[in-house]
Amino acid sequence: QIMDKLMRYVPHEFDTYYEPFVGGGALLFELSPKKAVINDSNKELMNVYEVLCDEEKFKKLCSVLNSYERDHSEEFYYELRNKDKNKNTFNRLSDYTRAARTIYLNKACFNGLYRVNSKNEFNVPFGKKTKVNTYDGQNLGIVHSYLNFNDIEILSVDFEESVASAKKGDFIYF
Repeated sequence: QIMDKLMRYVPHEFDTYYEPFVGGGALLFELSPKKAVINDSNKELMNVYEVLCDEEKFKKLCSVLNSYERDHSEEFYYELRNKDKNKNTFNRLSDYTRAARTIYLNKACFNGLYRVNSKNEFNVPFGKKTKVNTYDGQNLGIVHSYLNFNDIEILSVDFEESVASAKKGDFIYF
């Protein structure tokens, strides 16, 4: 929504692009730099980016998302949402299953919020949608290709650490 305003501050040339609070990556994907370091403290979000980089995991992610769309209901939402309450079980889930969970919960929850409690458990209520579309295949494929065919470093560390290697000529979007 503010891309036109942001673009006024982007240098015409830069070496490495840094985004220490990447979130959905709107500016990252708008600029599509060849070399970037992206970071967010949300480890589940950064897991999504990591899964999108791997061809086999990407295919499995899409398959799981398709099944989540078929199974979508309020009961299913809360069942999936509550998986992070048991840390031992949750930590044994495959990375692509956790990524699918993150995407599904974001699409099916109230207003697309991402919020966790003090125990790092996702706690946004159901969004009351009768049907949910978890992804656009073409768009997700473009993101997958972009992450694979460019030099993109994916981190989930403190923001200061994520920009520690930045140097003159780089562009940091804070």
